[in-house]
Amino acid sequence: MNPPIFPRHHLRPLACALAVLAVSTAQAQEAPPVLGTAEFSACLAGLKDAPAFRPITAATFARHIDGLAPDPSVLPLLDRQPEFTLPVWDYLAVLVDDERVADGRAALARWREVLGRIEQHSGVAPWVVVGVWGVESNFGQNLGGRPLVASLATLSCFGRRQAYFRGEFAAALRILQEGHIAPEKLTGSWAGAFGQTQFMPSTFFRSAVDFDGDGRRDIVDSVPDALASTARFLQNAGWRRGEPWGFEVRLPAGFDTSGAGRKNKQPIDAWRRAGLTRADGSPLPDSLPSAGLLVPARTRDGGPAFLVGRNFDTLYSYNASENYALAIAHLSDLVAATDGGVAFAAPWPTDDPGLSRAQNRELQTLLLARGHDIGAADGLIGARTREAIKAEQQRLGMKADGRAGQKLLAALRG
Repeated sequence: MNPPIFPRHHLRPLACALAVLAVSTAQAQEAPPVLGTAEFSACLAGLKDAPAFRPITAATFARHIDGLAPDPSVLPLLDRQPEFTLPVWDYLAVLVDDERVADGRAALARWREVLGRIEQHSGVAPWVVVGVWGVESNFGQNLGGRPLVASLATLSCFGRRQAYFRGEFAAALRILQEGHIAPEKLTGSWAGAFGQTQFMPSTFFRSAVDFDGDGRRDIVDSVPDALASTARFLQNAGWRRGEPWGFEVRLPAGFDTSGAGRKNKQPIDAWRRAGLTRADGSPLPDSLPSAGLLVPARTRDGGPAFLVGRNFDTLYSYNASENYALAIAHLSDLVAATDGGVAFAAPWPTDDPGLSRAQNRELQTLLLARGHDIGAADGLIGARTREAIKAEQQRLGMKADGRAGQKLLAALRG
């Protein structure tokens, strides 16, 4: 991604992120740029002697680079990332829906023994690892299909952040050289994230674990390796054993949130003195030594508020987005819940909430019934679906912004 910021380890690119989100805006409206093959070949030839590529043998470089063509379709995606562009209620509606919670509970039950051993080593609770897995790849169902070598080679030679991508390109070649992942399996997002929990290649060498003991760190086909690697990443980022990520809180009337922020941590006693309680009105617990106040909607019109601790920061470090970290945190809580779990107590400050994946599919089915050529009703809100939505919004006298929301769904049902 070349969004407002680059995460430290993990580029969450739009094409992969929206496949996971099932709200795809990855279909760029503009045609991809034309890239010169001669310029590309010259760039790759020059990389052979660059410091990052010194561990890569000439044989490895030739095997994977000779005859490689650039992929121009990756360049328009540098400026799009849903964690930063979607309203938080749209983002969470599709990421933390009933389907994903049910699938997460099934995954937790299936892999409980492995996850238990992972927790012993790392201190990371099983449901938290499952939460990352669900958000990153829908439990292995959306790994991304772009060849990493082609994507990273292109981004190393064209567009912005070439120095960053060259490091990831070299790491991807090293993965192949060491035999951790077969070449045909090293596919993922447009920006290089791959595997069950979407590591960047450089992250692989910092955090990947051979948990199944076969001599390879295979985060693509080995679920134990992938889940243990995720826990190792969180552990390395400072995960605190037995401490929650945070919890929803109720703010006193007229509370000034101008100083809110996850980094502005204060002792829990300070928040008690300020009048904050749990969302149900009960006193704040002592499970966090200190916490920052997170107000995702960032409006004075309400919406959920949270006190978040150090473990929330580790989730944030996975992708440098507070919306992303909140999605994992909320999903992990619901997966762990034995009573069915509950949504946030405070509603989002909108009269048009977002749609779940099932509701997206229903919306697409209604659009198909009205004659719109949008392809299959797959829950992915791509370019053709957005154009159909705009047409229906115009017909209904609504704002024609192409957004899939509850008001449009209700109107089409009617």
